[in-house]
Formats: sequence, structure tokens, C-alpha cells
Amino acid sequence: MKTIDLRSDTVTLPTERMRQAMYEAELGDDVRGEDPTVNRLEELAAGLMGKEAAIFTPSGTMSNLLAVLAQTDSGDEIILGNEAHILWYEVGGAAAVGGVIMRTVPNNPDGTITPTALRETIRGKDIHFPPTTLLCLENAHNRCGGAVLTPDYTVEISELAHQNGLLIHLDGARIFSAAIALGISAVELTKPVDSVCFCLSKNLSAPVGSLLCGTKEFVKRSRKYRKMLGGGMRQSGIVAAAGIVAIEHGIDRLIDDHQTARQLAQGLDSIAGIGIKPENVQTNIVVFEINKGLSAVDFIKQMDAKGVRLSYFGKSRVRAVTHRMINGLDIDEVLNRIRGFMKGLAASGTL
Repeated sequence: MKTIDLRSDTVTLPTERMRQAMYEAELGDDVRGEDPTVNRLEELAAGLMGKEAAIFTPSGTMSNLLAVLAQTDSGDEIILGNEAHILWYEVGGAAAVGGVIMRTVPNNPDGTITPTALRETIRGKDIHFPPTTLLCLENAHNRCGGAVLTPDYTVEISELAHQNGLLIHLDGARIFSAAIALGISAVELTKPVDSVCFCLSKNLSAPVGSLLCGTKEFVKRSRKYRKMLGGGMRQSGIVAAAGIVAIEHGIDRLIDDHQTARQLAQGLDSIAGIGIKPENVQTNIVVFEINKGLSAVDFIKQMDAKGVRLSYFGKSRVRAVTHRMINGLDIDEVLNRIRGFMKGLAASGTL
């Protein structure tokens, strides 16, 4: 029985073109700025994001942490959505390492933060208050089911933040998925923000790495903090080479992942005991509910035994992520296995 892994697009393996590029990569000491492959990758990334410079990091988590460290001081307050990846999945690094207070405002189901909520959360200047200095956004939004922030919204919320003295960091781990979903270039989504990062090791299928982009001065500060955190990787061109291939050859095909995600969502919608709104699936992330009678944990365990690997997203919420290594036939098989399992539950009276 074939195992079909939908836990995350991080499970993707590098393509043969990536492996060949890694083998042939020209290398140098990146900590000294001497790795030509890393330098080329950083130039490409900065151009794609419309920023002055970029820095290659081992992970999206490190990129987000560097963005906080380089744009705040210890004791500052940052604002982010209550469903933000930085809050949920990055071990509290912004607080533990950066010494900042993470103050949350509600994320709407579409990943946005309402301007009113942001305005009411920004601290005034008062001796009793920590200064509010940074707003963190996320696009596409993981915990909001891959929801996409539009250019108009990003401009509106960024203008409000800037008017109140805040800088803006965009966690764009899957920014190219957002751009593909909207039929625009990524730079249209990153233009208003001060810093942005994106991952190479998720839907772009590279084995490792993330790029953090912003002004030259911001990247200079980030490079110092990267060294502090142990992120200086020396001859890292060997992995940066795969990132170049990912950028040059992996972006356009993301539409395939969106199509398989919609195929999955539409199929799930026809299965009794599962709740989902297929029209809300915009990118490659599908979040659905297991209706009463079974917890998400138990459902995931049962499906794992049937060769379908999924992620826990809450008491009754389950996440599936499509990617380069999943095709339409795989989705058909996933739906068959889930349908059979749910029918069995219904027959036993569990649902």
C-alpha cells in the first residue's frame, strides 16, 4: 500500500535538476561573503521581492526571528495575529531571544487583521507602556487554511502601521502560492512591507533554506544576528544551488498544487462526517473538520494506519497540504481511503 504524505509540503524531496546543481555548485565561505552561489541566490531573492538585499538562512523560523531582532529592541512590543506561525510554531523565539512582547489581535478566517483592531492595539506613548514597533503579517496564511492577503489589503494595513510608527514584517513562507492564486507577481504583495521572508524548502521543493529580504542596512543587521544564532553555514552554496533551481523552475508549477488541493477539498465535501468549504481553499492547504463522533487525533491515527498522513490542527481540525510529489491519482486514492473509513464509522453507529 502506497503511503501518501499530506502532512506538509516540507516533505518534498529535491528534484534531479536540484541535485545536479548542488553537485556542481561553485562554493566559498559565505560567512565572509565569498560564496558565489549564495550571493547569486540572495540577489535573485531580493529582486523577486522588490527589496535592496537578501540573506540566506537555514529556515523560515530563523528568518522570522532575525526580522524581529533586527527591527526591535528588547522590551518592545510586536503585534501579530492570534493564528500567526510566529506565535504558534516558532518556540516563542521572538520573546525568548528577542525579549519582545508578542501582543495578538484576532485573525479573521481570511487571514486578515482588521484595521480597527490594529489601531486599538497600538500603544500610545506613555511611561507605563512598552513601545509598539513592529507588525507581523503572514501570506499565504497557514492556520487560516492557506488564505491569501490581497495587495489592496496589504497596502491598507501597512499604511496604517507606518502612520503609527510601526515597521512591517511579512512572513511569506508561501508567498509565491499567494501570488499564483491571485495571478500576480510576488512583488505586488511585498511592496508595502519593510521586510519579507520566503521558504525554499516548502512548496518549492528545495531541501533546506529561506530568504529574508529588506533594505541593505536591515540585511546587514540580520547577518550579525544570524551569526549569533549559529546560522552562518560556510560553504552553503551547496544548498543555495538547489534554491536557485527552485526559484527559476519551481514557481510556475505551484498552480498544480492548488488544483490538487481543490480536488481534495471538493471530494471531502461529498463525504458524510467531514465539514469543509471548498470555495475557501485558495492555495495548497486544505483544513477540514471531523464532525462529532471522532477526534482529529484519532482520525489522523486511523488514516495513518491506512497510509494517508495528515496533520493535527486543533480538537476537530485536520490539515492536508498538497505538493509536487502529489498528483491527481494520489488525491483520488486519499479520498477513497477516507470515504471507506467514514462509511465504516457510520455503519458502526459512531457517526
